Amino acid sequence: MTQFSVTGSHVVVAGAARSARAAAALAARRGARVTVSEARPAAADGAGVAALRRLGVALELGGHRHATFEAADLIVLSPGVSPRIPVVARARAAGVPVISEIELAARWLRGRVVAVTGTKGKSTTTALSGRMLGTGGHRTVVGGNIGRALSSQVDDSTPDVIHVVEVSSFQLELTATFRPWIAVCLNLSPDHLDRHGSLEEYARAKARIFANQTSDDAMVINADDPRVLEMARGGRARPLRFAVSRKLSEGVHVSAGAIAHRSGGEERRLVPLSAVRLPGRHLLSDVAAAAAVGTLAGVDPAAMTRAVQSFAGLEHTLEFVAEHRGVRYVNDSKATNPAAARAAIECFDRGLVVILGGRFKGGRLADLGAPLAARDAAVVAIGEARARVREALGGVVTVAEADSMSDAVAAARRLARTGGTVLLAPACASLDMFSDYAERGRAFKEAVGRLSGGDEP
Repeated sequence: MTQFSVTGSHVVVAGAARSARAAAALAARRGARVTVSEARPAAADGAGVAALRRLGVALELGGHRHATFEAADLIVLSPGVSPRIPVVARARAAGVPVISEIELAARWLRGRVVAVTGTKGKSTTTALSGRMLGTGGHRTVVGGNIGRALSSQVDDSTPDVIHVVEVSSFQLELTATFRPWIAVCLNLSPDHLDRHGSLEEYARAKARIFANQTSDDAMVINADDPRVLEMARGGRARPLRFAVSRKLSEGVHVSAGAIAHRSGGEERRLVPLSAVRLPGRHLLSDVAAAAAVGTLAGVDPAAMTRAVQSFAGLEHTLEFVAEHRGVRYVNDSKATNPAAARAAIECFDRGLVVILGGRFKGGRLADLGAPLAARDAAVVAIGEARARVREALGGVVTVAEADSMSDAVAAARRLARTGGTVLLAPACASLDMFSDYAERGRAFKEAVGRLSGGDEP
């Protein structure tokens, strides 16, 4: 991979968000003439743009120009830029190679890669895997979709470093040589269908994580998810299966009050369930996946257990915010599709109020009806998908509507009962009202904070 060179080439980076800026800076440091093309009239991060200018990177703001893209030697797409937009499609048709940011970075990495994908649970599994490997004595850098972009890790990459990276379908679909040492696929359910068009196309993008692996590599796959097993069927890497809903004759599963690894007829306890601080069975599945990664990397069970005991979860993932007048408020803003929202809903008992809505990405909102009804729940609908939420769920549970997050929290407070929970689990993207899921989660927490502080909307 180290033979790849962009010296003297014209590299066009589409997008000016975090990973795109990292890719542009990396290409510039490696001798390329770099142009960043951004559709918006202004880039969001002024300091980041200034740093690019100091490296000699040219910026074209306010729209993608066909002439720029067709004159490129290489195009690198930010995850937020679809390869199907006309300017990119025309350049590809003219023979210009188009790759993702992780593909660019991986061509220069010297360390090994643990790549984690799936519809839900990627961030938790990535962060916990990194913590396990670090606790077990490995030099580890965590990033990708969370933390540091892979392109910003290249200069720190040495043969003894393990890069633990969260990778999305948007990043994977434009990979050509990306080859993880360990590839993790957690689950697959409908998501991002507004971009991929179908579940089959989405699955093909996710399956790219296995495409370049060999028998020297490993894949960690969820034996509880038939779609994942099907995706991995053509992989050449050594499989290590994990499950939390059933026992496995070979693999990582739950047994006798612990996450355990069974191999060759023998079973070794890895992490006692009493050490797990994360709520919800779907998050236990993430812990099992991380334990499988740790097993492949040779981390001993005591180090795995210490890592799990010290891990209370991530912001915006079933994050307890506050209790106000006997009602708990929980932020799961990262639940951006119906499957993730359902997993969050199923963590709670009766008396639940769920804030749902945003920009719909696909999936079946109607699938939330049964778990909501079983919990005598109510819904507050927000964003572009309000009418869709009401249509899908209005005949099953009470559905109120709100124009802002502050209004949604106020409406949820009125619907909530003492001893119940208000849960932000939108089942939709955030881009209709917020810049990303994190801004949405912070808005929820700020609105809850105003309740707790006595400044009720």
